[in-house]
Amino acid sequence: MSRTVLRLDNISKRFGALTANDAVSLALREGELLALLGENGAGKTTLMNILFGHHTADAGRVEAFGRQLAPGRPRAAIDAGIGMVHQHFALAANLSVLDNVMLGTEPLYRLRSRRALARRRLADLAARFGLAVDPDTLVSGLSVGERQRVEILKSLYRDARILALDEPTAVLTPQESEHLFEALRAMRRQGLSVIFISHKLDEVLAVADRIVILRCGRVVAERRAAETDRAELAELMVGHRVARPIREPLSPGEILLEARDVSLDEGERRSLDRARFALRAHEIVGIAGVAGNGQAALMRLLAGLTVPTAGTLTLFGQPVLQPDPRSFVRRGVARVPEDRLAQGVVADMALWENAVLERVGDAPFSRFGLLRREIAVDHARDLLRRFDVRGGDAFTRARLLSGGNTQKLILGRNLAQAPRLIVASQPTRGLDEGAVAEVHGRLLDARRAGAAIVLISEDLDEILALSDRIHVIARGQLSVSIAVADAHPARLGMMMAGHFGVAEAEHDALRAS
Repeated sequence: MSRTVLRLDNISKRFGALTANDAVSLALREGELLALLGENGAGKTTLMNILFGHHTADAGRVEAFGRQLAPGRPRAAIDAGIGMVHQHFALAANLSVLDNVMLGTEPLYRLRSRRALARRRLADLAARFGLAVDPDTLVSGLSVGERQRVEILKSLYRDARILALDEPTAVLTPQESEHLFEALRAMRRQGLSVIFISHKLDEVLAVADRIVILRCGRVVAERRAAETDRAELAELMVGHRVARPIREPLSPGEILLEARDVSLDEGERRSLDRARFALRAHEIVGIAGVAGNGQAALMRLLAGLTVPTAGTLTLFGQPVLQPDPRSFVRRGVARVPEDRLAQGVVADMALWENAVLERVGDAPFSRFGLLRREIAVDHARDLLRRFDVRGGDAFTRARLLSGGNTQKLILGRNLAQAPRLIVASQPTRGLDEGAVAEVHGRLLDARRAGAAIVLISEDLDEILALSDRIHVIARGQLSVSIAVADAHPARLGMMMAGHFGVAEAEHDALRAS
C-alpha cells in the first residue's frame, strides 16, 4: 500500500449558526485519485479551502507529507506541494498563458525574468500530462477547457504533488472532460495525488479510486469506486433514494414564441444564422450543442437583451422590435442564465435582495416608488424554504452560497412567478443528484401548467430526458426540429459537429432499412 501524503484530522468549521464541516477526517495516498461527493452545501468546498489555507478551521489540523500545515496560510500549502484549482478560475485575462503561470514565482529582487527557462519547463509539463496550450496566447482568447489546463499547469509549475480540483468538469464539454480525465490518469501514473470534487456520479465512478461522501458537513460513508454504483452513491449523498422524474406525453398548445429566419450579428461575427423555430405551450424544446456555437447569443435574444439583425421574432403574438428585458419579465418570461455569478445574482447583495431583483419596482414589493422591505424579506424566506436553498438566511450575502444553492435561488426566483415562457441555460450545471431531480421536476411541472420551455444544455442525457423536440446548434446554425424519439446520441453527436446533412442522410437510410 502506498504511503499517506495528506491527512485531515477532525476538521470543524462554523459560519455563524451554520456548521459547514463537523469533525471531518480523511486521508489521501500517493498516486491516488480520491473523489469527494456530497450535496450542494455539504461542506466540500469549505473543506478544500481549509486545506489550501483560504479558511482557518475552528478545530482540527491538516498534515501534508508528515508535517502539520500552518492554518490560514495559502503559501504554506503551496510550499508543502499542494495545488488548488477552483471552480471559478483566477487568471489574468489580459496576460499570456506563460505570464499567468509565472506570476508570483520569481523574487522581486531578481533583475531579469527567466522566461526562456520557464517556457521550456511549461512545455515539458504540458507534454508530460497532456495539457497542451499555447504559452503566448492571451488567456482572454482561450476556451473554458484551455483555461482550466492553465490553472492546472500553474499548480504543477509550482511543484504541486497534491492537486485539489473543485467541480473541474462543471463548465467543460464532454470532449474537454475526457481530455481532463486523461491528464488526471497521467498524473496518477507519475505519483501525483488528486482530490476531485464532483456531482457527476458517472465521472466519479469512471475516474476515482476511492470515494468519500459528505452529508451536512460530516463524512457519512467511504467506498471503493469498483465496489459501488450510481444508485448507492446518490442515496448516500442525500440520505434517501433518488429517482429522476419522467416526462409524460402532453399535447402542445398555442405558439408563444416564433423565430423566422432570425440572424444576429455581434460585431463582425454572425452569432445566429437564419434560425427558425417555434415554442408552444406544454412543450420543452431542447437546444443541444458544444459550447460556443451560438447558445449564448440565442439566450440573449430570448431574454430580451438584444433583437434580431435580420428576420422576425414574435413573443405572445407581438413582434419584438427593441431590447427590453424588463418588459419580457413583466410579460411572463423567466430567464435562467448560464453564468449564475455574472448574470444571475449580485454577489454582494443579500439573498432577499436577489430574490426580488427582477421585480423590485413592481407590486407587491414596491409602493409609490418605495421598496417594501418586509414583504420582500418574507418572499425571500418563502423561496429559500420552497426551493431548499441552503447555506444561509434571507440576509446572507449571495457570494457565500455554494454554486448549486445559488442556482436554486435563481430557479426559485423565476419559477415561483408561474411564467409563460422559461429560457433555461445549463439549469443543472454543478448540481448534485438530488437537486437535479428536483429541478427536472420543477421544469416538468411548469410544462404541465402550460409554460413553453427552452432548455439549452450541453448534457445530452438531460436534453433527451426532458425535451419533446430537439434542435442542434452548430456554428450559429440551428437544425430542423427532431422528435425526441428520433434523437439518438450518435445522430445528435454528428450534428453537434456541424454535419447536419450527413446525420440526416444516415438517419433516413436507417429508417428506410
